[in-house]
Amino acid sequence: MAIAISSCNKQLDQQPVSSLATSNFYSDNNDFLQAVNGVYSQLKTYPDQMMWLDEMRSDNINAISDGLRDWDGINDFYPTIASTAFLSTAWNNNFNGIYNANTVLNALSTKSSVIGSSALATRYTAECRFLRAFYYFQLVRLFGKVPLISTPLTAGQVSTVPRNAVADVYTLIISDLQYAATNLPTSYTGSNIGRATSYAADGLLGLVYLTRSGPTYGVDGPGLASNEYDKALALFNTVINSGQYSFISSYPSIFSYANEDNPEVLFDVQYATSLNGGSFPSDLVPVAYWTSLGISNTYGNGYGASSFTVSNNLKNSYTTNTVSGTDTRYAFNIATTYTLGPFIQKYINVAKKGTSGTDWPINFIVLRYTDILLMKAECILNGASGSQADVDTIVNQVRARAGVGSLANVNLTTLMEERRREFVGEGLRWNDLVREGMAVTTMNAWIASDGLGNIDTVIPDYVIYPVPSTQLQTQPGLYTQNAGYN
Repeated sequence: MAIAISSCNKQLDQQPVSSLATSNFYSDNNDFLQAVNGVYSQLKTYPDQMMWLDEMRSDNINAISDGLRDWDGINDFYPTIASTAFLSTAWNNNFNGIYNANTVLNALSTKSSVIGSSALATRYTAECRFLRAFYYFQLVRLFGKVPLISTPLTAGQVSTVPRNAVADVYTLIISDLQYAATNLPTSYTGSNIGRATSYAADGLLGLVYLTRSGPTYGVDGPGLASNEYDKALALFNTVINSGQYSFISSYPSIFSYANEDNPEVLFDVQYATSLNGGSFPSDLVPVAYWTSLGISNTYGNGYGASSFTVSNNLKNSYTTNTVSGTDTRYAFNIATTYTLGPFIQKYINVAKKGTSGTDWPINFIVLRYTDILLMKAECILNGASGSQADVDTIVNQVRARAGVGSLANVNLTTLMEERRREFVGEGLRWNDLVREGMAVTTMNAWIASDGLGNIDTVIPDYVIYPVPSTQLQTQPGLYTQNAGYN
């Protein structure tokens, strides 16, 4: 299962972090620090998951393959994608993160005295529980029901654990995030910047409640129709009222290589140097773009002549939904002059490229202040405390930064389109649509309006992915496949 360490040479494959379960490993604080860092290390795969399994899945991208590619079925909503490497590696990488978290938590419960500081031991515990919740939340959004494992198990033991109900997995996620919010520091300095904070836990927990509140679609997916919008709103207000974060006046500066960990950032995946960079900036960029720049040593996305064209629907959203002015996010987010079609250029600064197209020294922002603000507006529109004026004020603050005119009486449809323009390339669109019950209707309307015959009709079953076939084969009969998939 997730702890299996075999891998193949596919886009999302990463070698799992070595097990730190050896009983004599934890002899001092430095050993525990290394172990906690090992739990963070699985985050390096998260941005790629969001590009290929969220952005690609949404109406932001109309990808055209030059052959049979792993992502074809993701983009085109095929029911036969259970063997796709993107899915098996996402499953494995998140469970590897959970295994590492459980291993360190187990060691903390028995050997934390060697750390020499009860406060530091508590912080390490809170960091591991935050990360375990993070990985489990990603699994629930991708696959729905998953095995619930809160202690380090052997591969043999894991092979007997069935998939648990989504509600049960959420119970662990919420408990972990509540503990993290109570016990993590509000901020860090120096080399500790980038670690989870109490406000990151608050923000993520708010998103969990918001997601749980979404519709079920009649499947075992992330939505439970729990109507917890007031709980989510309270957590978002905690972040907003903290004074720890602020709304940056320049949209491009949020993503500047020279302005990382700025006041917009609640939590991000850190890529420290060009020797340990990320691949996500070039995941959805055509290889021919690099060739056109005379760059031959850039791996890019490795998909030959495939294109990852930004949809006409998204382009129209930028250009037609303006009261006045030009949306400055459009030119920053989308490369529009490339001959093979526009693509997402949000994170690309060619001068900063490392040794290859998988080596970009830019952090990936997981949760930022503007997202907190817009999710607050989303809660209010779903019935939480607040007024229409509160919603309009938030949305118009975002629009003013983009240089476009203000709106009145913003509704959920308008809000989701504003989120789409704001967060393109950040891997939020698909989850946004699922959360608000818009995935099926919005996607099918887009397929029809853009005349996309290559994409199958979207059905409710497709709000989650299939269980990877590798997992079904590990212990035949232990799992059943998600409805709608072969």
